[in-house]
Amino acid sequence: MRKRTLPLAVLATAALGLTACAGGGSGSGDVSADGQTLTVWIMQGTNPDSEAFFKEVGSAFKKETGATLKVEYVQWADAHDRFVTSIAGNTTPDVAETGTTWTAEFADAGALAPIGDYVDKAGLKDDLVQGLADSGTYDGELYGMPWYAGVRSIVYRTDVFEELGLKAPTTWQEIVDAGTAIKAAKPDMIPFPVPGDAEFTAYPWVWGAGGEVSELDGDTWKSGLASDDSRKGIQFWTDLATKYDLSSSGATTWKETDVLDNFVQDKVAMAIMGSWTPATIVEKNPELEGKFAAIPIPGEDGGMSPSVLGGSHLSMFNTSKNKDLAFQFIEMMTTGKFASEWAEQTGYFPGQTSLLSDSTESEDPLVKPFAEQFVDGGASLPVTPKFGAVQAKKTTNAMIQAILSGSKSVDQATTDAAKEMDDIMNGK
Repeated sequence: MRKRTLPLAVLATAALGLTACAGGGSGSGDVSADGQTLTVWIMQGTNPDSEAFFKEVGSAFKKETGATLKVEYVQWADAHDRFVTSIAGNTTPDVAETGTTWTAEFADAGALAPIGDYVDKAGLKDDLVQGLADSGTYDGELYGMPWYAGVRSIVYRTDVFEELGLKAPTTWQEIVDAGTAIKAAKPDMIPFPVPGDAEFTAYPWVWGAGGEVSELDGDTWKSGLASDDSRKGIQFWTDLATKYDLSSSGATTWKETDVLDNFVQDKVAMAIMGSWTPATIVEKNPELEGKFAAIPIPGEDGGMSPSVLGGSHLSMFNTSKNKDLAFQFIEMMTTGKFASEWAEQTGYFPGQTSLLSDSTESEDPLVKPFAEQFVDGGASLPVTPKFGAVQAKKTTNAMIQAILSGSKSVDQATTDAAKEMDDIMNGK
């Protein structure tokens, strides 16, 4: 079985008192780089105040190292192609934000420099969030420094539940029961949308039923989507739409952004949504403030279903002429002051366990459940350069959409998806 969960005990590493400088952290030793420039690519949109944030970072970086920080902002939609082009042309930046499913791909291409020795020297190895460290590791080497991550849980309308005398669901059957009651009382509201173009909302039900997405067997990747356990989870997820009529026909083509938009418009009662969405909900519809909360995704009979722990690493490229300087920036961003500020401003969780205590100890109904999901039920997708190709092919989305549209049964859709996944992952 793939290791999926991050036990709360890991937070004990906070007691180690890992040191960080006032600007962020420089346990690896200060670098003198007067007159040099460090080029960094950062994805646009994660933090609406990115420019102000990096202006402050640049000032601190200049003060500590003498080097100038040059930040270029890249759209997520264009980022992968831009990386591929820059790798081919040997024009990569010194450091870049890399999505957790990209890091292994770029490492496999020989574009990234390993950073494990730097992390060890800085005394940070035991403080990394395990799921993020796992996705940043390729062939036994760490290439992606955990920076931030988010996780998906269930967001629900507390005012609707209170009005109807419902309790937040703790099992799969209770999701159905609550959704059915909402459907009967509020026919204009979607009880629980099942988005067809949102693969990360499907995997919790696979894992929650005991299934797997894909596992390495020797040198061969084998998809678990067509196993009995995975089919059970996928059947439940799609049954919310096809059997219980708790979704809508339009949701068959929805992305996660469509779920968010409809929740904001007061049209959705429950949905799988990211830990970064509550602030956006209130920003777009202030009238919903105080009217919704979150819960971890329930297990079939209680407990918690794992959810994809996705986010970003900071990676150092082989083209960097001053790798010590590059890592000093990476460390500044991922530890201490700047890591905490980034997490607070974006609504994501930091990549260091010692910085998670505020979230895990919070009683905020829009923080604590996500933190519990993140720590106790954060799951990683297969760490291989090939999984990005699976996502590009939209193998999982096509499977879910085929079931929702009625063009394929669960058995046929999962069989086809597992075969396509295996062919892609094994280079056929």
